[in-house]
Amino acid sequence: MTNRRQFLSGAGVLASAAVVSKAAMGAVPEAAQQVSANMAPPVFPSAGRPYNPVVTLNGWTLPFRMKNGWKEFHLVAEPVIREIAPGMKARLWGYNGQSPGPTIEVVEGDKVRLFVTNKLPEHTTIHWHGQRLPNGMDGVGGLNQPQINPGKTYVYEFEARRPGTFMYHPHADEMTQMAMGMMGLWITHPKNPKTLPGYQDCDRDFCFLLNAYDIEPGSAVPKVNTMLDFNLWTWNSRAFPGIDPLVCRQGDRVRVRVGNLTMTNHPIHLHGHEFVVTQTDGGIVPPSARWPEVTTDIAVGQMRAFEFVATEPGDWAFHCHKSHHTMNAMGHDVPTMIGVDHREVVSKITKLIPEYMVMGERGMADMGEMEMPLPDNTLPMMTGTGQFGPIEMGGMFTTVKVRKDQAKNDYKDPGDYTFPKNSVAYEWNGESMNPITAPTSRGGDIDPATGKVKEIREMTVTVRKPGQNGHKH
Repeated sequence: MTNRRQFLSGAGVLASAAVVSKAAMGAVPEAAQQVSANMAPPVFPSAGRPYNPVVTLNGWTLPFRMKNGWKEFHLVAEPVIREIAPGMKARLWGYNGQSPGPTIEVVEGDKVRLFVTNKLPEHTTIHWHGQRLPNGMDGVGGLNQPQINPGKTYVYEFEARRPGTFMYHPHADEMTQMAMGMMGLWITHPKNPKTLPGYQDCDRDFCFLLNAYDIEPGSAVPKVNTMLDFNLWTWNSRAFPGIDPLVCRQGDRVRVRVGNLTMTNHPIHLHGHEFVVTQTDGGIVPPSARWPEVTTDIAVGQMRAFEFVATEPGDWAFHCHKSHHTMNAMGHDVPTMIGVDHREVVSKITKLIPEYMVMGERGMADMGEMEMPLPDNTLPMMTGTGQFGPIEMGGMFTTVKVRKDQAKNDYKDPGDYTFPKNSVAYEWNGESMNPITAPTSRGGDIDPATGKVKEIREMTVTVRKPGQNGHKH
C-alpha cells in the first residue's frame, strides 16, 4: 500500500484497473440511483473546481464526492427498466437505474476515481471513449485489464487531461451489452475557458446520446443480433413524444452535445436557426474552420457539439433527417399501397374477412389519425399531437422551444407557442389556380374541366386490432 500511495502521488494515475478488496469496500462512495425519465435540472458543483453544468435530455448527472484531492464516482452496471415513451417500457442493461447511464461531469485537470460494480449476469468493463489516459485504464477486456466478473467492483483512476464531450460504454461482449443499452456521456469542462481560442460560455448546454433498439411489438427485450433493421430510434433511450423539448430563453447562446452509439450515421437537423459545429471528438474547432449549417451528420462513434443563438421565438422541430428514424415500431416488409384503388374489392373482401383494414392507398398519414388498438407494450408508428393536430412523428424527434419570457435556468416546458396575429400559414379561399385532380378522401374523382365531383362512392372500413405481428401485415 505504501508503494501504491507513492505511485499515485507521483504520477496522479494508476497503471491498470484494480479490483477493490472487501476491506476497502467501506470506502466506496454511495451509488446514486435514478429511475425517472424526466430531464433533471443542471447540478452546480458543491466542491472542486467550478463549472457551468450541462443538462442531459431525459437524464441526469451522477453525484460525486471529493476525497483527498480525488473526484470519486460510483457506477453500477445492472439490468434496468426504461420507459421508451408513455405506453412502452423496455428491459435493458444500464447504469445506476437507467439506460443510458448518468452523465459524468468533471473539469480539465481533475484526478478522477471511478468505482464500477458489476450486477449483470455476465462480465463487463468500461471504456472511456475519446479520453487520453494510461493504457491500463482504457477498459478493453482481455487487452488492458481482466474482465469485471459479476459481483465484483473495479476502480479506474486517471486525470481528465483535455476538455470535451466523451462517452463511456463496455468493451466486453460489446455487441450484446451496447445493444442492451449500456452507455453514457462524459463531459470534461475546460479549466481556463478564456484561454481556449474559439471557446464561448453558453447559457444552456444540452447533451444526449443517439441509440437504437430492435424490440418486437408486444415484447420488452431488444434483439441483440440485429445489425441494421432497428425499429426504435431514440435519443437517450426515449422516443417522441417521450423526448423532452430543449427549452431556451430568446437570446440565449445554446450548445447541444450529441454522441452517436447506433449502427449508422444521423443527419441532425434544426429548424428556424443556423448553427456552427464548435467541437468534435478531437477538441475545439478553430473559428476559421467553422461554417454555418442547419444539419450536421454524426457518424458512428462520433461526438459533436454545435452552438447557436436562440433568436427566433417558437416551437422549432429538431430531429434526425433520415425519415425512418422519426418513426416508431416500424415493420420492414410493409408493401407500398399508394395509388391502389381498393373501392372495387373492399366490399368483396369484407364478406370473406369482416375485419379487413384498408390503409396506405393515399400515403401513411392515416396511421397518425386512426388511433387503432396496438399490441401491449409498443408504440404507434406515427404519434404526437400539436395544437393544430397530429404531428405524425416518432423516434428521433423533439422541439426546441424558444420563449422571450423564459426565466434563466428554467427548463420547464412552457406549453404551446402563442403565434402572433397573421403569422400562421392559412387556407386560400380565393380563385383556384391549380384545380385538384387527385382522388378525394370520399372516394370520388374531380372533373378537371368543371372542378366538380364526378362520382362519389362511399366505402365502410372496419378497423381491427393487429395480431401478434403488429403492423407488419
